[in-house]
Amino acid sequence: MTQPLAGIRIADFSHVMAGPFATHILRLLGAEVIKIESKGGDQFRNYGSNREFDGMSPAFIAANAGKKSIALDLKDEGDKDIARRIIARSHVLIENFRPGVIDRLGFGYEAVKALRPDIVFCSVSGYGQDSPQRDWPAIDNIVQATSGMMMLSGAEGDPPVRVGFPIVDTLTGQTAAVAILAALVQRERTGQGCFIDVAMLDASMAFMTSALTPFLVTGNSLKRLGNTGYSELPTAGLFTCKDGRHVSLGVVQDNQFAALARNLGQESWLTDPRFASADARRANFDAMYGALQAIFVTRTAEEWERDLSGAGIPCGKVRRVSEAAKLCRPDALMPLAIEGIPGGGDVAVPNVGFRMEPGAPGVNAPPPRLDENREEILQWLASEDE
Repeated sequence: MTQPLAGIRIADFSHVMAGPFATHILRLLGAEVIKIESKGGDQFRNYGSNREFDGMSPAFIAANAGKKSIALDLKDEGDKDIARRIIARSHVLIENFRPGVIDRLGFGYEAVKALRPDIVFCSVSGYGQDSPQRDWPAIDNIVQATSGMMMLSGAEGDPPVRVGFPIVDTLTGQTAAVAILAALVQRERTGQGCFIDVAMLDASMAFMTSALTPFLVTGNSLKRLGNTGYSELPTAGLFTCKDGRHVSLGVVQDNQFAALARNLGQESWLTDPRFASADARRANFDAMYGALQAIFVTRTAEEWERDLSGAGIPCGKVRRVSEAAKLCRPDALMPLAIEGIPGGGDVAVPNVGFRMEPGAPGVNAPPPRLDENREEILQWLASEDE
């Protein structure tokens, strides 16, 4: 079945994670992505200590399945001509150089419009093309710091806490993908392309709306609550179980609390003035939390998850990533065969994160080796085929 972005071609000048993750999403939706790499390749090909993967590190695999690769020196006139010809036949261009670099290379928005007037041109940067901080270098953990994200995790008095994966890179990529999709719809209606300016900081602010908006409305910053939910209720937090594992409880509504009390055999809580209302439970946080903890430690995390979730009470066992991978639906992960990497080459990567029929998202082709598709691309450029 034809995927929704079939027939859309993307000239992808981006590297590392935020830009490639955007085009990864679009590739899973059916777009053709031509990855234009430097002669040395995307830095993520041998990221960190993964050089034994020979250009196919897990970080690179995560965002490049099914793309095509051509290595070009954008300071070489011959290679620049190849890039121009690719752009002229593409519907979208995405780049994440520092602001100003793509212009100096001769591929800024105005130059590209001369090649393809209806191009959708997306620039991804740390702080935006016209920000006073536009020239500051920015990677995921830096923007986690400058956005205030690190000060939302942990409890009061703790040092700043980084989210444990590159969340800013992936949320920025997702933001860029949404923007590109909107621009493609707009172009379908008007025939006009556009320029998209995606800043990692702006994208972070948008994703932090539940934390930022209360400050913008009231002038008060949210407390650092550790593992307690934003409701600040003792019934929305983390509890240690008999097996040393933990469950996260999310009881924030009165009907949920009533169900929890009955399930635990503690109907007296419903009339106890310390616990009978949400405000009372907040005011008596330690007493409520302590009473719950004394009960949760009597059974395993798996037992609590099974029984409370089955009763409609929000409760989840805290899993390791390796355990969570077994919990998701089968088509949430895509199997890929990648030759020449440790472990035999049969791997999987996450799909786009939703189901869609017809036009199911996904791809069954591995990421490309550096410059793997050069001859194919050059032959296509020499042909009359679009």
